[in-house]
Amino acid sequence: MRDTTTVGDELTETKTVGAPSTDVKSPKEGGKRKKEREASLWSDAFYDLRRNPVFLIGGALVLFMAVVSLLPGIFTSVDAYAPCNLRDSMMKPSGDHIFGTDVQGCDVYSKTVYAASNSIIVGIATTAMVVLVGVTSGLLAGWFGGFVDTVLSRFAEIFFAIPLMLGGMLIMSGLGKGNAWTVSLVLATLGWPQIFRIMRSSVLANKHNDYVMAARALGAGTWRITLRHILPNAIAPVIVVGAISLGVYISAEAALSYLGVGVQAPEISWGLMVSDAQARFLQAPYMLLFPAVALSITVLAFIMVGDAVRDALDPKLR
Repeated sequence: MRDTTTVGDELTETKTVGAPSTDVKSPKEGGKRKKEREASLWSDAFYDLRRNPVFLIGGALVLFMAVVSLLPGIFTSVDAYAPCNLRDSMMKPSGDHIFGTDVQGCDVYSKTVYAASNSIIVGIATTAMVVLVGVTSGLLAGWFGGFVDTVLSRFAEIFFAIPLMLGGMLIMSGLGKGNAWTVSLVLATLGWPQIFRIMRSSVLANKHNDYVMAARALGAGTWRITLRHILPNAIAPVIVVGAISLGVYISAEAALSYLGVGVQAPEISWGLMVSDAQARFLQAPYMLLFPAVALSITVLAFIMVGDAVRDALDPKLR
């Protein structure tokens, strides 16, 4: 009897002690689950970007070029727009002119620094206009569908059928003398259909999800559902393409300026500098080398940032 009682007590005690372990959660476990609930695509993407060396290097280069374009006077004491001395024509790199001088006797280093402004303006302004027009039209076409989708899609296909460079050359040659803002407007006119198609497809993929149906069942209006639920969940592919396209538009501006239909004198552009230096490349290769390297580094920096953002926002690559 004593053994039986002892066993029963042990069984009762085991049951009593073991029960709380299934109902009470430790603070550490509760905090971990709380963090899991707070996780989202954007927080995970930001977490990945902070630890991605490609993004950090590309972002540092982008930030540096942005400072150069905004405050060129910090990096050079020579005004690139001031009259040049022909007696200094085609001087080799030296202490007075670290990048040498061009045919007109202008300092190549100061022109390279000041040319960053027009290139960055074209890249940012074009991307901003393309994203604004493409996201707005793609959101309307994907959400409303029907007649609105048909009209906007057919209208976008007209511009999408025109090659970017060929269309830019034709339009800029008709406009005559151009600057950074006219080049941005022309490139945006031809580039927005790409963002439109991406945004439209993303909206179509998200408009029938459960959270949209739940918001509609709770009485949310069309614009509230569109702006608060559809747009945040459909904008990720647009951000990726926009970040990569920024470097593409900078190179497109340089190509148009090189062909003589983009930014034109007295404005300064890397494309113009390369165009002026090509005829004397064997005599003075530095005239072409430095602006070409600056252009390549800038475009590469934006593409690196775009690739890192793509990797962070694409769940399939995790």
